[in-house]
Amino acid sequence: MANLNIPNHIAITPDGNRRWAKEHRLPSLEGHRRGFDVAIKIGRKIRSLGVNTLTMWAFSTENWDRSKEEVNYLMKMYEIFIDKNLKEAMKEKIRIIHLGRKDRIPKGLLKKIQNSEEKTKSFDKYVLNIALDYGGRDEVIRAIKKVLSIKYKVLSINIENFSQFLDTANQPHPDPDLIIRTSGEMRTSGLMIWQAAYAEYFFLEKHFPDLNDEDIENAIAEYSRRQRRFGK
Repeated sequence: MANLNIPNHIAITPDGNRRWAKEHRLPSLEGHRRGFDVAIKIGRKIRSLGVNTLTMWAFSTENWDRSKEEVNYLMKMYEIFIDKNLKEAMKEKIRIIHLGRKDRIPKGLLKKIQNSEEKTKSFDKYVLNIALDYGGRDEVIRAIKKVLSIKYKVLSINIENFSQFLDTANQPHPDPDLIIRTSGEMRTSGLMIWQAAYAEYFFLEKHFPDLNDEDIENAIAEYSRRQRRFGK
């Protein structure tokens, strides 16, 4: 992919695990399992292309409304996902950062997340954001509460310094350049609503478990063809 404009930060909304399973006449949980496998492969592909930061939206603040069986299964899968990524992160110098609320995540999973963040906090070659119990509106509300909790001068808040209160504070590339959404859904659902103000979007009809390396290459090629004016 020589001579292409490679984005610094790609965010992915991996829709369609359950629909993929239904189309293949498999249990919905199998769709999630397949999705986890694909997420790891796609992460490797994105890093190989020179992208510094990857954000994976794993679980939204609304996903708690799903069945208890499905939520429990996902939480166990996230533990496995964290374990696998930590091993790879230590080898590849990837910083793991959790985006989202921490107060509702099961204690065992939360411990693994915090351990991963601690062990990789000195890395800067790559960043992997795992958005778990994450919502864009929720993030902004939590940021406002942080401002108020430290009695920050509200009138001093501006576009530049507000970012320090978001979950992506102090990252080298906090704002996604390219957001990929699968399964034919043509909406943002509030992913990083502050950071994604000037992100380019790439929507795919295929379900996330069918995502492959070529899809990532096509998305970056399309991104490279676009002119980003940032309102200028």
